Amino acid sequence: MHPTVTLDNGVVMPALGFGVFQTPPKVTAQAVETALQAGYRLVDTAASYGNERGVGDAIRGSGIPREELFVETKVWINDYGYDETLHAFDKSTRKLGIEHIDLFILHQPLPTAFDRTVGAYRALEQLLGDGRVRAIGVSNFMPDHLAALLERAEVIPAVNQVEVHPYFTQPAVQAANAEHGILTQAWSPIGGITAYRGDQTRSTFTDPGIVGIAEQHGKTAAQVMLRWHLQQGRSAIPKSVRPERIVENFDVFDFELTHEELAAIDALDTGVRGGPDPAAVTLATFSRVIPED
Repeated sequence: MHPTVTLDNGVVMPALGFGVFQTPPKVTAQAVETALQAGYRLVDTAASYGNERGVGDAIRGSGIPREELFVETKVWINDYGYDETLHAFDKSTRKLGIEHIDLFILHQPLPTAFDRTVGAYRALEQLLGDGRVRAIGVSNFMPDHLAALLERAEVIPAVNQVEVHPYFTQPAVQAANAEHGILTQAWSPIGGITAYRGDQTRSTFTDPGIVGIAEQHGKTAAQVMLRWHLQQGRSAIPKSVRPERIVENFDVFDFELTHEELAAIDALDTGVRGGPDPAAVTLATFSRVIPED
């Protein structure tokens, strides 16, 4: 059995999923099909990725019963607001070709228009209450954003999806999540974002400490990083379009890291973010209209 995590509302979710961030729409269906064949059952996408339709095509073509799959997608900031987010749900389900979404989350906190963020989250709560989604959550919420949301929310988010990899571990965010029973889900879990943002002189894939641990276990650096996430109780959603990498990233269930190895990876944290600062994400700088079809 592949590991699962139980969300705060009792919903069981695969711990390791397949992400499609920056996967071109034309190749998304093939990548997801490969992932499903390899054994993945959690697929993470987003309205802003422009590839929900490809994810849906792969799901329908897989032959896997819908109840065995866990589909996660995100609302983009242009669709924040109560009515707008209800409509965003309709757009996403139409593109995905499914009637319900397993995990529906807000993509950014949008602190410069937080009333709209709260309105969007209230729509998620409504969708949850109506049974159209099985769990709701947020993404890229820092502790202050989370605290502000919880002051006005009725349902605690089940998940907070944030950038976490050995070079950026966000301990304060993880602690805030844990305090409220919120699962930390790692995007860029193997530090792929460090390849084109942040410190260009370092790479998690060639880090001597990670490579050394990998050699001890007969695994790759990527596999060691994913194992690090799973053993520390996080969900992780690695992405790739290369079939061999997709398969490799799922082959992480037959070894275990020691406490010393986990601590050594923790110690690699640089505190340097690879993705955009959530506080800097505004409608003025990150506007993207999500099409109806």
